[in-house]
Amino acid sequence: MSRIIVPRKVEYAIQLNNYLDNYSQAMTICVTNVGSKTIAIQRKKLRGRNIHILMGKNTIIRKVLNVRAERLEAAGNTAAAAQALKMLDMVEGNIGFVFIPSDQDVGKIREEITSSRVQTAAKAGVDAPDDVVVPAGPTGQDPSQTSFFQALDIQTKINRGQVEIVSEVRLVTKGTKVTRSAAELLVMLNIKPFYYGITIHHIYANGDVFPADVLDISSSDIASAFNNAVREVAALCLALNYPTAASLPHSIMDAYKNMLAIGLSCKDYSWENLTKVKAILADPSAFAAAAAPAAGGAAPAAAAAEAEEEEEEESSAAAGGMFGGSGSESDDDEDSS
Repeated sequence: MSRIIVPRKVEYAIQLNNYLDNYSQAMTICVTNVGSKTIAIQRKKLRGRNIHILMGKNTIIRKVLNVRAERLEAAGNTAAAAQALKMLDMVEGNIGFVFIPSDQDVGKIREEITSSRVQTAAKAGVDAPDDVVVPAGPTGQDPSQTSFFQALDIQTKINRGQVEIVSEVRLVTKGTKVTRSAAELLVMLNIKPFYYGITIHHIYANGDVFPADVLDISSSDIASAFNNAVREVAALCLALNYPTAASLPHSIMDAYKNMLAIGLSCKDYSWENLTKVKAILADPSAFAAAAAPAAGGAAPAAAAAEAEEEEEEESSAAAGGMFGGSGSESDDDEDSS
């Protein structure tokens, strides 16, 4: 007995394969706690730029990707088949695909999609995306609700006929599930603590799949990590006494320092740089004077600023003395009058 395939699943497979054939960039969006209206608004905004959002069940997506990989493997296109299998790592959770043309910047599209967030109330049983802290102060609840706060171990007092929280309380911790009591209390206090929106989990670009957090790495982060790695390599090579391109400059500098130390011990032998070192050691103030221009002109600028402040103070003092004298004379005239 042959298995009947639902027509809409066939249409979905055709559509997904069509996007995979024509787009080299894609990302998976997580739409947990996101309303269908928000997704429709984003789809309408992006459609005019030839960017398409395709939602679907994970089982269907995995089936399409596996069949696609088998078909490409049978056709001899092993590279494309491997790319299809890599995309299986992107299918996790309540996700959908966003297919982006090659001339569009994935990072900018990601920022645009994730910038829209909606404030919502806490629901019992959901994982809290952030900590929820109930502030101290009046709650607007009548004293009959005191037992409800006591059940949550929240210290309260009655002030002017209403319940008042004595000190702020961390009601929900990030990553934990919201309890029913906590959700009811937040609704009672009219607090909407959570902001939900579309999030990006994975990026697919030119056959590679990587987490979306990689887009947050800047050029300065890469340079800093590279510098730290070079320092560690240099330290390891120096400890092993194994010369490399990373450790050789340090070895040369250490050797030159040893030569300077030997030269300082020799009274009848010297060279140009050693003469400068001896002069600096003999008069450290000369070293300070030589180091001052290396500060980039900051010291002269500071000195000029101080000089200007002193001139302003002197001028204001002179003006104050002049006007102060006239003021005293007018006081004398008033007394005599």
